[in-house]
Amino acid sequence: MVERYSRPEMASKWTQHARYAAWLEVEKAAVKAWARLGKIPQEDADKIVKNASFSVERIEEIEAVTKHDLIAFNTSVSESLGEESRWFHYGMTSSDAVDTGVALQMRDSLNIIIADVKTLMESIKKRALEHKMTLMVGRSHGIHGEPITFGLTLAVWYDEMARHLLNLEQTMDVIAVGQISGAMGNFAHAPLELEEYAMQELGLKAEPCSNQVVHRDRYARLATALALVASSIEKFAVQVRHLQRTEVYEAEEFFAKGQKGSSAMPHKRNPILTENITGLARIIRAYANPAMENVALWHERDISHSSTERFWLPDAFITMDFMLHRMNNVIANLTIFPENMMKNLNLTGGLVFSQRVLLELPLQGVSREDAYRIVQRNAMKVWEEIQSGRSTTNEKGESLYLNHLLADEELRNSLSEEQIRECFNYDYYTKNVDNIFKRVFK
Repeated sequence: MVERYSRPEMASKWTQHARYAAWLEVEKAAVKAWARLGKIPQEDADKIVKNASFSVERIEEIEAVTKHDLIAFNTSVSESLGEESRWFHYGMTSSDAVDTGVALQMRDSLNIIIADVKTLMESIKKRALEHKMTLMVGRSHGIHGEPITFGLTLAVWYDEMARHLLNLEQTMDVIAVGQISGAMGNFAHAPLELEEYAMQELGLKAEPCSNQVVHRDRYARLATALALVASSIEKFAVQVRHLQRTEVYEAEEFFAKGQKGSSAMPHKRNPILTENITGLARIIRAYANPAMENVALWHERDISHSSTERFWLPDAFITMDFMLHRMNNVIANLTIFPENMMKNLNLTGGLVFSQRVLLELPLQGVSREDAYRIVQRNAMKVWEEIQSGRSTTNEKGESLYLNHLLADEELRNSLSEEQIRECFNYDYYTKNVDNIFKRVFK
């Protein structure tokens, strides 16, 4: 993983030392379990638990000869022990140590990701409450639709992250699974009780029916869960990038004193954080594919999955951790421009109120077809005037669309001036914001 995208707490979970330390933790749990079953002397088990250690450098030296990392690991550990070393890795196969060790790494790493998500949700909630009633225009197809609030935009993000949080917590239950079932997973050389005792010691569940590996659909579940989180983070990032566009300029990433935006254009203030997040999301999603392809292994096992997992597991966790912290920083420090939001809301001369007028006419006995024709007819006049460069308001500051509607005799046969003007009331569009917030933030 590129160092600039690493945070120490997460990166430390995926070093070579951490990998072997997880294996050693599994091996010690197995030794304790054997002693509990009375199969090995308690004195020997105590010596192993107390004294077993390894050297990354020594493991690499041995592996250069054996071409087998787990055997190299076992040899290195055995060198730190006496005659009791005969009980180390007793009745186990490589995957018992490796897969269960990875389960410990995934569990601890996913706990960090879950904490990251909760932190981001708190930042989103804080800004949502701050801007609950900050009016802005809602857009579909990039075109102005109707008035909303920036708080509602943030509420959507919070609700989306809440779903991911639940998914991640459920995914934890799927991946925190280990095994000590021996070669082929048939428990011929180690009783089921050994696995149960060892998993209790490690805080994991036992794979109910392993063959020789923990099944890779579990890993695929993790990869897809992380990919979904990354996709939502990208969604938020893209929205920020759009809001920071010069023509829009409703929000902006915090621009620090002394920060530079361009080597050639000194005026530039670019959305570099959210652009970075957008790119990294593509990497996280890309890891879902090899994780799913790893589900299908030959017979009881092969190691085609191993090479990809050495890349995607640490990289996905480290990158996801970085992305979540970066997005949290963006949200917590995002600069909002309510005046520009209102300016853009009024950019189309009142056209954002067209549906409000449309829905009022059937209440007065006008057919849906006639109502649509009347409302759209006047809206098209406004578009033409906007295209010609005309101001969107008259000398009284009233919108072009309101003027056209008030002058439309067919419309006035059904709606009074007071009824038409009431259709241009922003409060109509914010009347349910409080109730929406109650549903989202409970």
